[in-house]
Amino acid sequence: MQIWSIMGSTSTSSPPHVVIFPFMAQGHTLPLLDLSKALASRGTRVTIITTPANAPFILSKNSTHPTISLSIIPFPEVEELPEGCENVNRLPSPDLFVPFINATKLLQQPFEDVLKELCDSDSTIPICVISDMFLPWTVDSCCLFDIPRIVFSGMGVLPTVIERNVSLHVPCISSLLHSEPINLPSVPFPLNKTDFPDHFAWRGDEKHPMLPIISEIEQAEHNSWGYVVNSFEELEGDHVAAFENHIETKAWLVGPLLLHDQSKQDLMNSGSKDVDQKQFSPYIKWLDQKMEGVGPGNVIYVAFGSQSYMTDSQMEEIALGLEMAGQPFIWVVRSRTWVPPVGWEDRVKERGLAIRDWVDQRGILEHPAIGGFLTHCGWNSVLEGLSMGVPLLAWPMGAEQGLNARYTAMGLKAGLMVLQERDAKDDPMTVQRNVICDSVKELMRGDQGKKARERAQELGRKARQAVEKGGSSDKKLDELIECLTLKTRIQGRPADPKG
Repeated sequence: MQIWSIMGSTSTSSPPHVVIFPFMAQGHTLPLLDLSKALASRGTRVTIITTPANAPFILSKNSTHPTISLSIIPFPEVEELPEGCENVNRLPSPDLFVPFINATKLLQQPFEDVLKELCDSDSTIPICVISDMFLPWTVDSCCLFDIPRIVFSGMGVLPTVIERNVSLHVPCISSLLHSEPINLPSVPFPLNKTDFPDHFAWRGDEKHPMLPIISEIEQAEHNSWGYVVNSFEELEGDHVAAFENHIETKAWLVGPLLLHDQSKQDLMNSGSKDVDQKQFSPYIKWLDQKMEGVGPGNVIYVAFGSQSYMTDSQMEEIALGLEMAGQPFIWVVRSRTWVPPVGWEDRVKERGLAIRDWVDQRGILEHPAIGGFLTHCGWNSVLEGLSMGVPLLAWPMGAEQGLNARYTAMGLKAGLMVLQERDAKDDPMTVQRNVICDSVKELMRGDQGKKARERAQELGRKARQAVEKGGSSDKKLDELIECLTLKTRIQGRPADPKG
């Protein structure tokens, strides 16, 4: 089995060495690449483990960091997955998620081959492995080599605490109507079953194929050395104790990870193959024109992540709702089948831009023309919006997004909810154009939107302070590295953070 690496420049010294193993999904990979750069900027050597099809994307992010290396291991060929499908974003159906998770377990042996190669050289022995929650088997590999495993989940602190609390009461909560509130201790806002669309489907079915995976993830968490969280003390510090109680290990809040690299070039052009291409991209030029025409904070950015699915009829309602709202907008259209209503593009061409290509979301959100973000509320998008001081219009689609949406709108008061009506059977209905229109107008021009914007801007300032020298996340990252590199060892491992 061939394992090859793309290495950066080497040094005669032996800086701390961290191995990072992201899960093969863009939303899970991006924050760990940000963490890689944050570690590298502190003089830490980083090795990222990935597979051939994912390597070009990672290289495009970290090619300018000489202390970050890439070790590439082969992705297994399995019957259930299309040939060459090495990333969740390329799955033709959500039903293939479980087979994909199971396929990653076959990466264990090549991963251990990489660890053995590193450990055979005294100068490259890792002080830890930071691996995604969806790679729970890495804890066994780390134990073989006496290397601490640190978990990364991509979720926030409070949403994780809520999800774990609800897990203890699934039978009771399952009997509630969708509209009945769920009140949990220490959660200052009401929830309902619709905020956990996948959770009850998994937990309520003893034969659901996700259940053993969830069990493996939770067991691996308990056996891991620590947890890194893409959040910051000023945002979620009050919930850390409850979080650590659930995961039974110490957590370090080191985010927002995207802000650690303060270079404007990286923030504005994250993921670009060509800096000039990003700086002079059509949508940035379009935003510049809107700044000149309507001023700052008047454009709403609309994007629902790379894995959200919408019917063509729902896409049409979004299009017509944005038209009715009369607000300048940038809309990232992911659908391959939707065709705009006849005449729609001509009617909105002066104030709307629909994009079907990949965009630099961070660069768009940082642009001063942007004043709101209609989003599915994946945790990355929540942090990206709030870090840039942009209020959110929350429209969750699945996973823990309902929790993130409630937390942002009702807990942090930095956004509003798109109110999704329900039919008599409590099944989701298409959100109508008038609801979308009214929600956009309230966020961008209403009193509630104004308050949400002020709160988002306040959180944006706190987020930047957290990663600055001496800020809470800056100190936590230093503390993590220091704790892992202590010369005092317990049975060959760094000092137990629980002690």
